[in-house]
Amino acid sequence: MIRGAGLRSTAARIAVIQQLASTLVPQSHSEVAEALDDFGFDQSTIYRCLTELSDAGLLARLELGDSVRRFELLQSGQSTGFSEHPHFMCVDCGAISCLDDFTVRLNAKKRGAETPGEIVEVLLKGHCSKCSVSDSAN
Repeated sequence: MIRGAGLRSTAARIAVIQQLASTLVPQSHSEVAEALDDFGFDQSTIYRCLTELSDAGLLARLELGDSVRRFELLQSGQSTGFSEHPHFMCVDCGAISCLDDFTVRLNAKKRGAETPGEIVEVLLKGHCSKCSVSDSAN
């Protein structure tokens, strides 16, 4: 996969790909670096790998509006650089969820209305089920 994207297959790149493949949600640089800490990779190596793998179209780089870049492994054959499923972000705790089993459809209020351009990412914000339960308990 890494070689197919025109990159050398290094131990750090393999470890980053394996880490992101093992998670269900996008991860930040610090989360990936912490998970791979026992392998001895420094944070700058992990950051460089994330950037290079993202630039090569193997990872989606998500900007969710909280100043933290998150990365997720793209499905094989998908080289858009963008995730093809929507994400949900809790405005209370900051938890991120992938909405793999959901689709989002835009319906124009006015006939003939057009989208402003190509939509490449959908982010829904709200209160996750854990925070909603906590709020209603208070």
